[in-house]
Amino acid sequence: MKTFRLTTLAGAMLMAQGAFAQQPSDSDVTEMTAVVVTGEFREAELQEIPNSISVIDQQTINARGAEHLEDVLGLAPNVNFAGGSSRARFYQIRGIGERSQFVEPLNPSVGVLVDGIDMSGIGSGATLLDVQQVEVFRGPQGTLFGANALAGLINIKSNDPTDYRTGSIETTLGNYDTYSVKGVLSGPISDRVGYRLALQSYGSDGYISNDFLDRDDTNDRDEQTLRGKLRIEASEDLTIDLTALLVDIDNGYDAFSLDNTRHTLSDEPGHDRQETAALAFASSWSGNDSFLVETSLSFADSDLEYGYDEDWTFDGFHPFGYSSTDNYIRDRQTATGEIRLVSRPGAEIFNGTTQWVAGVYLNDQSVDLTREYTFNAEDFTSKFDSTRTALYGQLETWLSDDWTLTTGLRVERWDADYRDSDGVSSDPSETLWGGRVALDYMLNDDTILYGLISRGYKAGGFNSDGTLPEALRTYDTEYMWNYETGVKGSWLDNRLQTQLALFYQQRRDVQIKGSRVVTRDDGSSEFIDFIDNSSEGTNYGIELEANLAVNSQLTLFGALGWLQTDLQEEGASWDGRQQAHAPNYQFLIGAHYDYGNGWYARVDLEGKDEFYFSDRHNAESDAYELLNARIGYRTPDWELSLWGRNLTDEDYYVRGFGSFGNDPRKDYVTEPYYQFGDPRLIGVTAKLMF
Repeated sequence: MKTFRLTTLAGAMLMAQGAFAQQPSDSDVTEMTAVVVTGEFREAELQEIPNSISVIDQQTINARGAEHLEDVLGLAPNVNFAGGSSRARFYQIRGIGERSQFVEPLNPSVGVLVDGIDMSGIGSGATLLDVQQVEVFRGPQGTLFGANALAGLINIKSNDPTDYRTGSIETTLGNYDTYSVKGVLSGPISDRVGYRLALQSYGSDGYISNDFLDRDDTNDRDEQTLRGKLRIEASEDLTIDLTALLVDIDNGYDAFSLDNTRHTLSDEPGHDRQETAALAFASSWSGNDSFLVETSLSFADSDLEYGYDEDWTFDGFHPFGYSSTDNYIRDRQTATGEIRLVSRPGAEIFNGTTQWVAGVYLNDQSVDLTREYTFNAEDFTSKFDSTRTALYGQLETWLSDDWTLTTGLRVERWDADYRDSDGVSSDPSETLWGGRVALDYMLNDDTILYGLISRGYKAGGFNSDGTLPEALRTYDTEYMWNYETGVKGSWLDNRLQTQLALFYQQRRDVQIKGSRVVTRDDGSSEFIDFIDNSSEGTNYGIELEANLAVNSQLTLFGALGWLQTDLQEEGASWDGRQQAHAPNYQFLIGAHYDYGNGWYARVDLEGKDEFYFSDRHNAESDAYELLNARIGYRTPDWELSLWGRNLTDEDYYVRGFGSFGNDPRKDYVTEPYYQFGDPRLIGVTAKLMF
């Protein structure tokens, strides 16, 4: 099986190489469009930024029929996501990132921003309605975002209001009773105010059959999104952007089967719900000749409820009467504020050689948890408050016409306060720092070479379960040094755009997720999750992306990520082993073809190597490839398309547990259990533009 998959990968890359070798005539060649990254301190073209970044644009999102962030992350090399819920809440970049959350407080390793709203750790709400692009920053973003970006940052940017009237209505129908209805309106309210309104309702019965209840919708999806935006030109010097976001997700969660199939036996299927109401304010004031003043404020109130049938079966299935449910209700409020000064042209310092950025950042978050668990006499409750205050600055110095040095530093104060109904309390605080030094060289007008050293951090903390040994009650802060070099360029008269990055990361006091299995008096088992430290870890690899306009009709694209990881802790079970959710390779290869007269087609193949699901057990995914395609007809006023994802109906896993006994039909033999990814999905989409 492994040989077949590697052969598939090699064949795909050779196909791309052969296509790249074509030499079309100049008359039918189209140049590649420059991609602008919005998540940096200054907007800049992707090819000019000395950092490994993937940008997934609106055309690609639409071509995928993507509804959620998890639907497009396979396009970015060395980026993964974890199941264990109806939608992926947690993401991994270069093998680093959380995979689940139950009782313990969480400090995410991968930051997630949606129009400036912090949704780190609650990625279930990362729907892709009217999204302009998804930007994936790989490596620690210690200067840019701080403690929630040890591994990297995902920035989701929706479309802005337009200065002309436009709109669209789009409907989708697919198998598994899938449907989607979305609408967009945009235009001017006055000479100085523009608006954009987008809404969507998405639903599906899901891909599980519950044989006990004789239902096929216990793992369903029911998701509503509403976004409103205003852009106000308050004066010649002041621009204000206002965003309101409502996300209402009421999904089922019935994913695990004793037979490791898509057929379950639960009598009390679970759920995965998220209601988020958020507001964001951003302004840019240019009234000073020396600098811009950029201000951003956001507030998000999220009600989260995640619960499941713990025994996965019906009452009476287990001979000793084991039947249980587990439910986690969280009320999370997050407020952020930031003021940034950005130097303007002509206001450079150090004899006019250096442009600069300086800012202050505040993040205040409170999370109230109630756990409703069959085996708890009373509900468990906890309250976790945290505050992050940071000062940061960055200098970009032109050493010569070709050489640029970028230096950045962020100092962050992290304070937390925790209390729970078991009498556990803690109020840790730390001062953390991170940053980056990058040197880039303009090889020519279209190509840069760069080297980067960056430092990221992730605050330490505590485990609240009182049954844990004293040595496991706290864990230390994790730090990481990232060393990266790369080249970005445009070739063949700007028909080919490529970026290549090589990186080596040293992790210290690696925070790893562990669990203990406790056997109750009735013979059933309970899992106690906790966070521990490994002494160190290493992550290194390669990231390659390429886009080629073969001619005015055919565009080829591809990406390849190669990753090696390990954990080191003498005497530990994970010593020398690969890190969890860190596949050795990921690849993408595809083509988009415009036939002319409105007809177009796209096909792509994405693949991923096997990987461990946890650092504490040996359950692994299988390597897999997913074939996706779309064919359609487009006019200036309407579009009709037929699309499919996972066309070969490949079975693959997105979450798994190590060996334990849970099936009396097999005398409780120990075996692993898995959650499946999406099967073959086929749909038709009609869109009306006006």
